[in-house]
Amino acid sequence: MNNSLRFILVYFTGLVLMASCTNKPQQQQAPPPVAVNTYQVQKGSAVYYDNYPATVAALNEIELRAQVTGYIKGIFFNDGQHVYKGQKLYDIDHETYQAAYNQAVANMNVALANLDKAQQDADRYTELLKKDAIARQVVDHAITDLQAAKMQVAASKAAVARAETDLKFSVLYAPFDGTIGISQVKMGTLISANQTLLNTISSDNPMAVDIAVDQSLIPRFAALKAHPAPASDSMFTMNFNDQSVYPLPGTLSFIDRAVDPQTSTIRVRFIFPNKDNMLKPGMSCNVRVKNNNPLQQFLLIPFKAVVEQMGEYFVFVLSANQTVKEQKIALGQRINDKIVVRSGLKEGDAIVIDGVQKLRDGAKVQLAAPQTH
Repeated sequence: MNNSLRFILVYFTGLVLMASCTNKPQQQQAPPPVAVNTYQVQKGSAVYYDNYPATVAALNEIELRAQVTGYIKGIFFNDGQHVYKGQKLYDIDHETYQAAYNQAVANMNVALANLDKAQQDADRYTELLKKDAIARQVVDHAITDLQAAKMQVAASKAAVARAETDLKFSVLYAPFDGTIGISQVKMGTLISANQTLLNTISSDNPMAVDIAVDQSLIPRFAALKAHPAPASDSMFTMNFNDQSVYPLPGTLSFIDRAVDPQTSTIRVRFIFPNKDNMLKPGMSCNVRVKNNNPLQQFLLIPFKAVVEQMGEYFVFVLSANQTVKEQKIALGQRINDKIVVRSGLKEGDAIVIDGVQKLRDGAKVQLAAPQTH
């Protein structure tokens, strides 16, 4: 019996001890402050480029289509070569159309001879009629023949004009200097008038480069057009998809007449020299517009201070009680190791630039001296 009582007392004593241990408040030790370096946000001028997706276009481009029917008898260029205005490109049955033209001229000469004879007969018979030396019917026939001869001359002249036009179109010449594409027809191909596409020619120097800008930027580009910078300033440059920079600067040619209501953008065209034929119609590139207004001040911060979270950007701003606050910001152009802040910060703010990976909103920090450069 004594053993049973002893066991019960020990059991309940254990339960009391366990309960007291369970109910004892757990005291968690606060994490130590994170050692960080800070940067004092300040304004400054900056030279950088705004980049705009662009497309290269030819200033002049034309499709070469046959205006006569016939067989290709001659091709006088190599695919893709540079051609000059007036250069002979295609022969479309030229000899056949030359023969048709010669025949039309001969027919016209016969008609002119017949007209001359009919005129003489009509004049002579009219004089004889005045002397009652010929019948009226003969004179009437002569006048009718004269009118018919005149109609024949008119018809023959029209035939000559038509044959001359066909003859001219039987040989195609380059309408301007440019690059010709790959021929769509080969020697001996039968082509149809106004249907068959022979080739395409596009001008190649200089070239147009088009961008679409938001309508809010129209005043800026209008000012750039009205007050062009010196050529040496390289205000408008271009780079390719591999980030290589095109060696020659361009000029702002025009701003389109209207805004696209679907996109709220307007087309702006630049002109770039293309003496080495590096630019091709349809090529994708980027136009870089220099922003170097000395009167315009920007908030600049080190890029390493920026934290990205699901497509949004944040920095940690130092508060008065040695804690940090996570602040959402809108970014502008990156300039080397710094970046422009468009909104979310103000001049004089202190932001964390080192140790941001260890921080969370409200974390305690231990500071080094603020940096300003």
